Amino acid sequence: MDLTYVFKSFASITPPPSTPTPTGSTGCTYPSQILNLTNWKITLPTGSSGSPTEILQPSLATYTIDPYFKVNSNCTGVQFRAPTNGVTTSGSGYPRSELREMANNGTTLASWSTTSGTHTMIIDQAIMAVPTGKKHVVAGQIHDASDDVIVIRLEYPKLFIDINGNDGNILDSNYTLGKRFTVKFVATGGSISVYYNNSPTPAQTISKSTTGCYFKAGAYTQSNCSTESSNGATCGANNYGEVHIYNVMVTHQ
Repeated sequence: MDLTYVFKSFASITPPPSTPTPTGSTGCTYPSQILNLTNWKITLPTGSSGSPTEILQPSLATYTIDPYFKVNSNCTGVQFRAPTNGVTTSGSGYPRSELREMANNGTTLASWSTTSGTHTMIIDQAIMAVPTGKKHVVAGQIHDASDDVIVIRLEYPKLFIDINGNDGNILDSNYTLGKRFTVKFVATGGSISVYYNNSPTPAQTISKSTTGCYFKAGAYTQSNCSTESSNGATCGANNYGEVHIYNVMVTHQ
């Protein structure tokens, strides 16, 4: 059975323009008015050290926090921002404003296997900003029970596929901040394929049999005060990674 977690169809996505076109909406307040967040929770770069703020359903449906998780100026997308001085999880040294896949209307953690069924996530997004020192941001990933499996990573200006910390294929060797693009992850039959800008041919396919998997989307800034300082940059709220998501879809078959 096809379980689709978003109301918008990606059936006919074409490579998107660099600048999103306004939808004509008269206004919006919450990210949930743009993205279907039914089966997501968000981890924010706020809270206490090692214990960042997390917002789950049903609170997520009417939640926004400027500038970390908010609608953009023309109501076409959602801004995810994680400053270099943001709070991190206990398992990471880097801050995030990032969605984590859930199940059962957001009440339980999603957990699936790459060897059973077909699991797909498509993100229509743009990376808007990178830290001034270490210019690295992750924008979309598959995680398993223990670690990240495969992610979309920008080490400005190189946009590429990162496979558990190892460089995979390059998607754009000279990415321009603000350039809108789509990525699709498909996990099935013990393999994971990544597609870029609606190409029918995968940008990369890897063999991976693993369990406890879930999707993530948003801004996972790959720097902090220590790394910024070592790169001669000032850490703070005005030094951040930022991603705008215009649509996200997850299906499990």
